[in-house]
Parts: sequence; structure tokens; C-alpha cells
Amino acid sequence: MVVRMRKSGILLPVSSLPSKYGIGTFSKEAYDFVDFLESAGQGFWQILPLGPTGYGDSPYQSFSTFAGNPYYIALEDLVEKGWLKKEECDECDFGGDDGYVDYEKIYLSRFRILRKAYERSGIGEEEDFRLFQKENSFWLEDYALYMAVKNSFGGRSWTEWEEDIRVRKQSAVKAYREKYKEEIEFYQFQQYLFAKQWLALKEYANKKGIQIIGDIPIYVALDSADTWAAPELFQLDEECRPIGVAGCPPDAFSATGQLWGNPLYKWEYHKKTGYEWWMRRISYCYRLYDVVRIDHFRGFDEYYFIPYGDVTAQFGHWEKGPGYDIFKTMKEKVGKKPVIAEDLGYLTPSVLKLVKKTGYPGMKVLHFAFDDSEDSDYLTHKYNSNAVVYTGTHDNDTTVGWYSTLNKRDKAFAKRYLNIKSTKEIHWELIRAAVSSVADTAVIPMQDYLGLGAEARINTPSTLGNNWKWRLRKGQLDAGLAKRIREMTKLYGRLG
Repeated sequence: MVVRMRKSGILLPVSSLPSKYGIGTFSKEAYDFVDFLESAGQGFWQILPLGPTGYGDSPYQSFSTFAGNPYYIALEDLVEKGWLKKEECDECDFGGDDGYVDYEKIYLSRFRILRKAYERSGIGEEEDFRLFQKENSFWLEDYALYMAVKNSFGGRSWTEWEEDIRVRKQSAVKAYREKYKEEIEFYQFQQYLFAKQWLALKEYANKKGIQIIGDIPIYVALDSADTWAAPELFQLDEECRPIGVAGCPPDAFSATGQLWGNPLYKWEYHKKTGYEWWMRRISYCYRLYDVVRIDHFRGFDEYYFIPYGDVTAQFGHWEKGPGYDIFKTMKEKVGKKPVIAEDLGYLTPSVLKLVKKTGYPGMKVLHFAFDDSEDSDYLTHKYNSNAVVYTGTHDNDTTVGWYSTLNKRDKAFAKRYLNIKSTKEIHWELIRAAVSSVADTAVIPMQDYLGLGAEARINTPSTLGNNWKWRLRKGQLDAGLAKRIREMTKLYGRLG
């Protein structure tokens, strides 16, 4: 007999914490947020991918699937160590609005200040740093080299580098390692700081009874150390150019589909190796997180192949993925770990069968429940307990923003279904529906508890320029809100 516990949590990206210096970090404010979660009776903190952001500042387009984002390093810790002066940090221009991230200013300032810390640290002599290098050599060496070489080519993707280093000729790799030795150590220094600070924060959360739900994108970026260092894992031609790329076909939301541009896996090769790279990747995730949400779970059943060079996703086709075989291997080699399957979107019978066979809980999003059919699978009376329910995700508008754009018919249905007499607190009504449902786990975006509108939306898929920027402002979280969240959590049997 499987005994499951009802729990709830809050979704808040690290970047959205109200830390000093332009972006959320692993600073005191992160620890304060963990304390808030505890006082609010929550069992989970769900975050977005922690990797260094690339194209469009998206955490789903990272320069490495293993590395951490150096933006999240708390500079205050480096001041305490004597590697930086507070005045030096205060003088940097990290942007003027504490409610939004200015990624351009962060990029221009953060590496300069971290470089000062590196030069003063004498880190190469520290035994703890050398141990970190050794334990993480399977990804750290390639990542640090990749970033150093990338900088030498003006930030261009590896597909545009000179051929010798692009195809990793041994002589070229050796020459670049020697030439950029200090730069390579600087990138390793960043990862060392990231790991120490994040694992300390995770330990603090775990001791408070808070588990971390991490997010692993199914694909890696083309412009990444992963693709450059191991081209044999991907569908690339002899010149290391993609043959096809990932995306989604046209649907009701996008007439031309979604062109993500990530390289596709060579699944037959992965199978021959016993999914070695994947097992290493998944194992590493469980060092960083307690629960892993696997993005675009459908791609393991079937993946959408778009010919490289196409400007839209219209002319792609579906191909067979590894199916249950990869999860069977994972359970054997990594163990039976907690996973959330991101199974949103159009689901074929074979995808449904795969999710059921793995035993992993799928996702239910209430924003998708109130449509013309009045018969959506996202309506709460259709749930089973092995599910994770959300009001919305990072790809949805906030609940207040969502409700304001619903058509009259869908609004009327939502009011009938939720028995709403007044829409003054529509966000609380939707939260109540999620938390009171039979789903074992309920996760609510922080913006919904605050009743914020579209200005607090995290991401609008298939757009660039205004995503991943929203941040909590200092003082927005208080004891009164924590008490209200806790009371609802207790009312519906979700206190840990």
C-alpha cells in the first residue's frame, strides 16, 4: 500500500527574490523566504532551472545543464570574506528598479565584480576548492573551458568558432587550456561559490522541513558546453551542425508552432551507453534538489523534429523517443526518486500510458480548466490523488491577469464551478480550489498569493524581451499573509 501525504508549496524563481544588487541571490533574503515558507506551513519551494542563462535570459536556454548561474552568488558573503568591499558592490550599476531584473546591467557588472573577488581570493591554494574541482571534473572542466573560449570569440556560439576548437582537435583544446588557464579557473571559482552557497541554503530549507522542487529542461541549448563537449549525444552532421531541432507543432495557441531550436538527442546512441549521460545528469540533479520536475515529459515518448534552418515549426514531424526504457534504467541506477512529470498540452494515448507506467504524478493547471467545452481534464472533480495541482505555472499569466482576459462565457462557467459570489479576491478562490482538491501536492505561484496582475507575469512563451524579470519587492511578504496561507493549508489537510 502506498501512503501519500498531502502537502503544498510555493513557486518562486531564485531570480525573483528581493535580494540586493539587481537580482535574487542566495543572500539573507533567500533564508528569510525559507522562514516565510515554514511559517506559512509549506512543504515545498519550487524554483526554475538554476543554470547560467543564455539566449533571451531564459533559464531553459542555458550554457550548461550542470553549471549554476553566477548571478545568484550572494556578494555579501564575499564582502564578509574580505574579497570585496561593500562600497565596490554598492557602486555597481545593477539597474534602478528593484521590482524587475535588468539583465543587461547585471551582465555588464556582475562578472567584473566577481573577477575582483577571484583575484583577491587566492582560491587556487584552497584545498576545498581543489576537492570541488576534482569531484566535478566530469562537467566543470568542459564548462569552464567552453566559457573561456566563448569569451575569446566575442561571445559567439561554438558553431561559429574556428574549426580546430569547434570540432575539439586535441592540439587546439590543449592550446586553449594553456592560453586561458586563469580565465578557466575564474569560471571554476564562480561554480565553487555557487555550489557552496546553494547547498548551504538547501540544507537550511531541509532542516526547516522544506523540500526543493527543481526543474530540469528535457533539452540542452545548442549554444552550450554540453553540446560542444559531447556532439555524439545529439543529431548533428559531420560538421557538428544540427540535422533537426526541437519545438512544438502548430496548435490553437500558435499558428506556426513553437521553434525552440535545441538540438535533438540521438536516442539510439544513449540507449547503447545505458543512458550514461542522462544518469549522470539526473544523479547530479538530486544533489541540487529533493524533487525533480521534468519539463516536456512528452518528448520521451515522441519528440517533434523540425528540419534545421526552418524559420517556423510548421513542417516538423513526430519521431519515437526512448519511452519507458530510460525511466526503467533510472530506477535501477539512480533509485526510485521523486519526479514530477510535466505532461501539459495535447497528450496522446501513448504519452498517458508512459506517465501511468512510470508512476510519476502529472500536472494539473487550473487556468486550463475553464474553457468552452466545460469538460476539461483540468477541472478538480476529475483529479486523482497522484497529481500536482497549480493555479498557473511560470508560463501562465498570474491568476488576476488570467481572469481579466477570460471571455464572458468562460468567466461565467468559472464563477458557477467555483461558486464565486464576488470576484474581488478571485486569486484566493482559485487557490482554494487547488488546495482543497484531492491532488497530493498543490503548488501556488507567489504572485497569486499576493493577488498581483499581469505586470508580475514571469514568462510569455514564444516572446522575447520582457520575460524572467519580475521580482518581489522588499516588504511584500509579511506575517499576516503567512498566517492566511497557513490557515488554508491546515484547513485542507496539507500541513506537514
